[in-house]
Amino acid sequence: MTKVRRVAAIAAAAALLVGVSACSSSGSGSDEKVTLNYWMWDDTQVPAYQQCAADFEKANPNITIKISQSAWGQYWTNLSTQIAAGSAPDVWVDQVSYYPQFVQDKQIVDIEPYVKKDKVDLSQYVDGLADLWKVDDARYGLPKDWDTMGLVYNKADLAAAGVDEKSLSDLTWNAKDGGTFEQLIAKLTVDKNGHNGLDPAFDKNNVKTFGFLPEWADGSQGQNGWGNLAVSNGWYYADKNPFGTKFNYDQSKLTDTVQWLADLSQKGYAPKLDVQSTLARSEVLDNGGGALTTLGSFNLASYKGKTDQFGFAPLPIGPEGRKSAINGLSDAIYAGSKHKDQAWEWVKYLGSADCQNTVAATGVVFPAIKEASEKSAQVREQEGLNAQVFLDEQQAKDGTFILPISYHGTEISQIVQDAIQSVALGQKDAKSSLTEANKQVNALFK
Repeated sequence: MTKVRRVAAIAAAAALLVGVSACSSSGSGSDEKVTLNYWMWDDTQVPAYQQCAADFEKANPNITIKISQSAWGQYWTNLSTQIAAGSAPDVWVDQVSYYPQFVQDKQIVDIEPYVKKDKVDLSQYVDGLADLWKVDDARYGLPKDWDTMGLVYNKADLAAAGVDEKSLSDLTWNAKDGGTFEQLIAKLTVDKNGHNGLDPAFDKNNVKTFGFLPEWADGSQGQNGWGNLAVSNGWYYADKNPFGTKFNYDQSKLTDTVQWLADLSQKGYAPKLDVQSTLARSEVLDNGGGALTTLGSFNLASYKGKTDQFGFAPLPIGPEGRKSAINGLSDAIYAGSKHKDQAWEWVKYLGSADCQNTVAATGVVFPAIKEASEKSAQVREQEGLNAQVFLDEQQAKDGTFILPISYHGTEISQIVQDAIQSVALGQKDAKSSLTEANKQVNALFK
């Protein structure tokens, strides 16, 4: 999965789809030969799903699966355009941040009748994932996979600082002094004269290696950084989830967290947003410009073959414990599809143990079915990737939290990201910036 960046819903899409849905059918029978268009964004997963498609076609010779892949940003733009034109794919990979708008605009199919008819076992999935896709009595997807967050670090930087890699498992954090997490960050920060952040001679204006690389382009959820820390500080996004209507972006447990992160840049421990905003954190880490950053399990495979250089650790322990966002994907059926019954058969197969074990064998992601998750972890371990860090977080009691699912997601994301980035740029303090943003967010629900 990638950062949560949502595209605006196209207003005319809902009205257009009413006409499209009205003239569509669910297929003319089992002998009808159909081609289902299936869209996805993650190129690393394409081979696994091509194998799933081949296996599915053998069992369903009248159905052909055509897979199309495009990058994250282009994916959502193209999808919105095709929905507006009434020619969207029959099935697409969906994400919790996007699907409420699809539901509201009647662009995807309620699959609950199919689930009940075919008696799909929802208990086979990792706890909580099946409920992500429910709206009242309707259901809009079967769990596909999941991800949690951790840390990735440069082993050479830790060795140079005299830090034992095992000690990263016990890091603590708080918003006042940063705990041992900030002490580590300071120690890993080195200026061009070789002084680290704990040395009185440290020159914060001439840093060679930053101790920590924050993620500031993280929407309204902070999945890749601030959200995990804020929740570990005792904060949560809204009055309820899913579909909260009163948000809490003005609360001190969040504003203190965001201010702490911004202050890392002021201390010279992290790059300023306006200096390195064009570079991905992974690129800065690779070129030696940073020693430590956050990492989603969905990106773990990108470090295959680099485990001599990089290592992985859990997130720090906050005042309320260690907390990681857990997120997941599903597959949505287009409301305008002419082959809804066949599309359901494909979606049901994507959510089955047969397909998810095929995906698990690649070790690229954690499939949603519990046994397949364990299998994926084993594959990654064999490749030298410490996936257990992410699996442990998913299995820990009260160790994860669900990202907010709500209407007006696109607007909320832009409002909050703009507010947080103004803090990162030093233009405003976190309290005033996020208080104003929270007023704007809550006004969307009045």
